[in-house]
Order: sequence, then C-alpha cells, then structure tokens
Amino acid sequence: MPLLSELVASMASGAVKVIDLTAPLHEDTSVISLPPERGQPWPFQREVISRYDAAGPEVYWYNIRMSEHTGTHFDAPIHWISGRDREDIASIAPSRLIRPAVVLDFKAEAAQDADFLLTQAHVERWCEDHGALPDGAWLLYRTGWADRRLDAQAFMNGNHWPGVDPGCARWLAEETGIIGIGVETVGTDAGQAATLSQPFPCHWYFQGAGKYGITQLQNLDSLPPRGAVIVTSPLPIVGGTGSPSRILALVEEGDGYSLSGTPNSLHPKRPDSTSLSSEAEV
Repeated sequence: MPLLSELVASMASGAVKVIDLTAPLHEDTSVISLPPERGQPWPFQREVISRYDAAGPEVYWYNIRMSEHTGTHFDAPIHWISGRDREDIASIAPSRLIRPAVVLDFKAEAAQDADFLLTQAHVERWCEDHGALPDGAWLLYRTGWADRRLDAQAFMNGNHWPGVDPGCARWLAEETGIIGIGVETVGTDAGQAATLSQPFPCHWYFQGAGKYGITQLQNLDSLPPRGAVIVTSPLPIVGGTGSPSRILALVEEGDGYSLSGTPNSLHPKRPDSTSLSSEAEV
C-alpha cells in the first residue's frame, strides 16, 4: 500500500490517533503582560460582522484582533533580536512544519517549584533512559502547566512558571539537532527569565540559532516520550514574527500515555447572540 494511503487507513482504523495539542482560543486566553513602558500584546478580541441579520442575512462571521503571539502560537527566528536577520514566519519551509517530537516530563518537579528550570543534566539523564534527541525533532517540555489553563490567575501565577536554564537553552539550540522547543506555559521562557544570567534564554538562543518555539500546548500527557509526529500550522504572515497555530500530534495506538486528550470538554461556551455584540470584546 502507498505510504500516504497507509497513513489514512491507519487514522481511519484508529491505529494512528490524532491528538490536538492546541489550547482553544477565546477572550479569556492568557497573554503575557510586559512592564508598562513596553508595548503590550493584544489579547484575543472579536466583533460580529453579521449574524444572519440586516448586515448579512445569509452569513455569520467575525472580525478578530490579537497579537501574533496570542494563545497557542509559533515563534519564528525573527521574533527575537538574536534572530533578526533570519526567517520570518512565512519563509519557513513547509517540510519543517511536520516533524517528530520527544516529550520530556518534568511535571513533578514543576509541581514542587513553580520556578523550576530544566538543565542540561536533566536532559542528559532523560537521554540515558530514552535515547539521544533526534535531529530535526521538537523537544516538548511537559510541566503540567496546561492543567492551570482555565484559571488565568493560576496560569500566570504572578509571573512564576517553569522554564529552561540559560546553559541548557544554549546547549539545546547550538549543540543538538532539535528543531525547536514546545511548552505548556504562556511563552517558551520561564516567568522569571528576565532575571537570569542570559535573560530570556530560550528566545535568545533558539531564535538566534534559527530554531523555533511553540507555546501554550496541552494534552502532552497523551504523547509517548518519543515516537509522535507533530504538525504545526502557523499562518504564513509575510514579515510575521509568529502566528497563532493549530498543533496536532500523530501517535500510534499503544504509544501514548493515556490517549485521552480531549480538548472539547475544555472549550468555553460557544458565544451566542447575547454574549457577543457588534462591539469588540475585551
């Protein structure tokens, strides 16, 4: 059987599961807050264009407003000054958007310390158990932070959430063959990353090395330590530094932990005509 036909058949039979790693996007989606003297990213907002009414009797649709880095999103190299001369989001080769992934699970450590930082030693110990980091793969960093996603205060946690140690970020970006890092938190760096010896080390080193970041992932507990393939789908915004993205994982039956990731139960209530007016929601 041709390879693609075999894949489609495996998905239809359930031998290959499709897991949605994307957090639903809505008006309460958390966005990072910067010092007041800095520019601020826009949260997700929308206004009704028409809803089967005089403004458009046959059509229901919205105008939306948000930053490139709102919700589950993809960081292109140009997003950080260290990568300013590298790719924008529209220039990323399509073949780089479908890649294998490994999952490093440090949920227990992050539960003990909200400011937990992944170190090179942690990764090397993981490799002793699971094998070397594959070239061209995503490193997905599970901290359990996705469990907080429906509680904005707990999710942002006063700017305390886990991240990566500067030395580890540099090593991963410059000395391993991974394509990028994916996290459950609001950004790829720790909540206290501004205070580290290299501030915002994931942004600095990964973007500087021409590598990528994806954020606000969920359902990482449904992926095996290695063996999944993920599909990242950023919009090709010309000159864009990033994009909200749908992130999907393909997992062979029996390879996942729970294979129970079901974001539908976590979706907020669909807006109705009384909850959204023609004015932008904030």
